[in-house]
Amino acid sequence: MSTKAPRSIEDESINVIRGLAIDAVERAKSGHPGLPMGAATIGYAIWMRHLRHNPAQPEWPDRDRFVLSAGHGSMLLYALLHLTGYELPLEELQRFRQWGSRTPGHPEHGLTAGVETTTGPLGQGFGNAVGMALAERWQAATYNRPGHEVVDHWTYVLASDGDLMEGVQSESASLAGHWGLGRLIVIYDSNRISIDGSTDLAFTEDVAKRYEGYGWHVQQIDGHDLDAVDESVRAAKRESGRPSLIVARTHIGYGSPSKQDSADAHGSPLGAAEAKLAKERLGLPVEREFWVPDEVRAHMGGSRERGRAEQAAWETRARAYESAYPELARQYRNALARELPDGWLDALPSFKAGEKMATRQASGATLNAVAERMPWLIGGSADLSESNSTLIQGSRPIQKGQYGERYIHFGVREHGMGAILNGLSLHGGVRCFGGTFLIFSDYMRPTIRLAALMEQPVIYVFTHDSVGLGEDGPTHQPVEQLMSLRLIPNLEVIRPADASETAVAWRMALERRHGPTALVLTRQKLPVLDRRPGGEHGAAAQAMLGGYVLAEARADGRVTAPQVILIGSGSEVHVCLEARSHLAAAGIATRVVSLPSISRFLAQPASYQNEVLPPEGVRVAVEAGVTHGWAEIVGAHGDVVGLNRFGASAPGEVALRELGFTAENVAERAREALARSSRTAINDFSRV
Repeated sequence: MSTKAPRSIEDESINVIRGLAIDAVERAKSGHPGLPMGAATIGYAIWMRHLRHNPAQPEWPDRDRFVLSAGHGSMLLYALLHLTGYELPLEELQRFRQWGSRTPGHPEHGLTAGVETTTGPLGQGFGNAVGMALAERWQAATYNRPGHEVVDHWTYVLASDGDLMEGVQSESASLAGHWGLGRLIVIYDSNRISIDGSTDLAFTEDVAKRYEGYGWHVQQIDGHDLDAVDESVRAAKRESGRPSLIVARTHIGYGSPSKQDSADAHGSPLGAAEAKLAKERLGLPVEREFWVPDEVRAHMGGSRERGRAEQAAWETRARAYESAYPELARQYRNALARELPDGWLDALPSFKAGEKMATRQASGATLNAVAERMPWLIGGSADLSESNSTLIQGSRPIQKGQYGERYIHFGVREHGMGAILNGLSLHGGVRCFGGTFLIFSDYMRPTIRLAALMEQPVIYVFTHDSVGLGEDGPTHQPVEQLMSLRLIPNLEVIRPADASETAVAWRMALERRHGPTALVLTRQKLPVLDRRPGGEHGAAAQAMLGGYVLAEARADGRVTAPQVILIGSGSEVHVCLEARSHLAAAGIATRVVSLPSISRFLAQPASYQNEVLPPEGVRVAVEAGVTHGWAEIVGAHGDVVGLNRFGASAPGEVALRELGFTAENVAERAREALARSSRTAINDFSRV
């Protein structure tokens, strides 16, 4: 390795990027210096020779996207953002990994300007980028017209050895090749080092051949050769019909005399002495921390002026487009703004009282009714389209060369589907949904969590929601999934009780702008409740509050204070209604509460919560899932009819009956809870 001083402003800029990473990690006393030092040439080449972006307007719709899938190398991204003129002052680099800084250990979308997605869990950024590239192709096919190309950009990814090991990357890469996403360019920083040591310990496959098998265009280069990186990207751009993988051989910790090509450079500071030696080798002033010479700042800061000019040229094209195609332009603007179309609420279907319909079927009817009014609503299923009722009628599948359609066949790839949905949403200009069985939400939990963290309004259609699905048995019958999903902050979980509530649930999901929603739906058919004004059942629109009184307690034909409150979600609400009749026959005044969204209900004012669940009533919750988590709802004297075991293979109605989800059992449990409560009250009185 050469120890000569930088020969050009480009070489000097690359070494300044390395120096910033060294200093930030040293000051923080934690971090990953190796990747930024090894991949600085790659980062510089993309950002200074290829990336179309405007640091003054990070949300410009037609910008190129850059995804640092290897989020542990965050200082590479922060250095590039700072040097090219984003709103990220040097002081923030100096506060790397500290409380309240805009330079957290892994990049966070929405916190730091220019960060396109939250990365760190390896492989996720890769999958997001596939979604971004698909969104670009969809928008181009939908909105562009000859001579009026308002959507025309690229998606770049920097991925690591770790990213290429993760399963979510494999799922996403397979789909990208199938779709022929030629606007997607992945630079694979192949430094052959992971935390445990050499990748030879566990990763000896021929990655290039694997990607050729996926249908990608593949090149192999020296990642420290600036011109080679530049030319490989240009060659990738010429390959319009396939996504591109550039395998760039690099040296982790480039410039460190004793830690280069070592796992010691991966996830720990170099140490003061080694940092000094590395700076000497890189031609950086040893005693200067966070050194950025004026000539480098001026050189890389020129990105701001270039970005302004590029965006101004696009805005000129956009104005011409708007004059030529005003309706398409209006739709494009509304989609980018996440607006809902005029009159969309009128499209929500109504359902005939008394008919039986699975909530998955009601979901499909609602989805299609809304999709007619909302042409930027797109999505699909993980090989369960009919089962999930997610097909958009009249749409062909999105395929290579057929990007303007609206339905996505993800294949059996839940994890990849989740990451791609996040990328579609992050890109903007579409609302997206994805379907699978509730049990398989486990396969996509990391992507759901990241959607919640990034406040992305992705919609998940989870069907076959309980042991009521029947004969497929415990491998497919969710038990713990429903409550565990409720534990994810900022994920709204909605389990509607009938078709009418399902339409309201879709409204809740579509009106939500800053977080994902999980719709949890039945396979089995349920009666559509009669909700006519003045009738016995409360209006389904009240589900907007998360929970509401579905059926009041009555005595002598009049509403009275409830002795027992039965609380249910989904199909178990109907069990509660039947149990109410049993209890009423025994002279026990019983209220039924439908609770489709616990999180939304608990966000209501205490006055409303107490109105629905008055303290004096004994509460019994009924849900075909684990009982953990219900204590906050039922209180100390309540009870939960749930399922703290796995299910069984049998017809759905048999499984539900044998596992205790019958009106008779619920009524008996309610009587027992009421008796316990009465004894407790007597004992409390006697102690007084």
